[in-house]
Amino acid sequence: MAELRIAISTPQYPLAGQPARAPFLHRIVRELARHADVRVFLGEATGLRRPRGTTTTMMERHQEIDILRVPYPSIPGLSRIWNGRSVAGALLAPLRDFAPDVILGYWIYPEGYGAWRCARTLDIPCVLGGLGTDIRLPGFATRHLTGQALRGAQQTIMVSEEMRRRTIADFGVEPARVHTIPNGVDTSLFFPRDRHALRAELSLPDAMKLIVYVGRLVHTKGLRELLEAFRTLAGTDQSLHLALVGGGPLADEIARFSAEHALNSRIHLPGAVAGATVATWIGAGDLLCLPSYSEGHPNVLVEALASGRPVVATNVGGIPEIVNDKNGVLVAPRDSHALRSALEAALARTWRLSDLVSDTPRTWSDVAAETLEVCRAAIAQHPSP
Repeated sequence: MAELRIAISTPQYPLAGQPARAPFLHRIVRELARHADVRVFLGEATGLRRPRGTTTTMMERHQEIDILRVPYPSIPGLSRIWNGRSVAGALLAPLRDFAPDVILGYWIYPEGYGAWRCARTLDIPCVLGGLGTDIRLPGFATRHLTGQALRGAQQTIMVSEEMRRRTIADFGVEPARVHTIPNGVDTSLFFPRDRHALRAELSLPDAMKLIVYVGRLVHTKGLRELLEAFRTLAGTDQSLHLALVGGGPLADEIARFSAEHALNSRIHLPGAVAGATVATWIGAGDLLCLPSYSEGHPNVLVEALASGRPVVATNVGGIPEIVNDKNGVLVAPRDSHALRSALEAALARTWRLSDLVSDTPRTWSDVAAETLEVCRAAIAQHPSP
């Protein structure tokens, strides 16, 4: 039996020097590659004109995975309604050359939409994977195109039950074609470790109380509310510190906030770091906080719990499927006062390790096996040429 060929279309992938760009996706791809011939097609938005002398696509190999970087023309804020077709135009020729049995498109619009259009042209099945905000896009036009792709794909994958219900109710996708496949966790990186040793490794004070955030530094992650909650708590507890692990457009604003409130020595900004360093920061913390406005199935919460650290997070998206009253505290989004109270309560509480760490953690091998099953179902559903 010939090896299954899977083309994976995505706008994010953790290339060398960019470890924080959807590292979970590499873990899925790596496990899929044990059972199939896999190639990643990395869509990269550019201006309308590429610099003279650049090639249309560029192949590279990263951690034993073939990645084809596929630029497509785009103007931020202006061309969004056309970006799906632009992605399709750039993807079609390299996909035809690879001749996959199935296309697996992550992030529904524009990359997933473009992958679906290519699948129709090439007469091969398509599976679309939604990861959170990609089914909550604003604007009638982009929502219409998102729904068109979701209904047109042979199968769809969502990372939480909340997203599955929303996909069925909001976009009219047949329930039998929407599958929930939550993310896994790498227990070789994320497991309970000695907090004091990890703080010494990071040159942090041993007696501190440390709140850790991991993710993009963007306002939709609730970082302004987190900073305000931390500022008020820090005024009454001199041992309290905050680590914001990641990169993004709010970095300068956070630095100014730290300086303005004399918190430079207590707000830590290590930047975007690789998975092993993320695990070190999480393990060095007393708790992890994720005050997002919207989420799918945030893997950082699963990683924190696997590391034996409780979480404080907002009651949005698939987060309540991860967090309960035994392993964390849920709060309403956009409410710095509620967030402050939740952080204060979580820091004061004694947490039981057995309530935080699962005896049977979900692995990336589990995720890949279920994803492969959905891909095979899409192939079986697609009529033979």
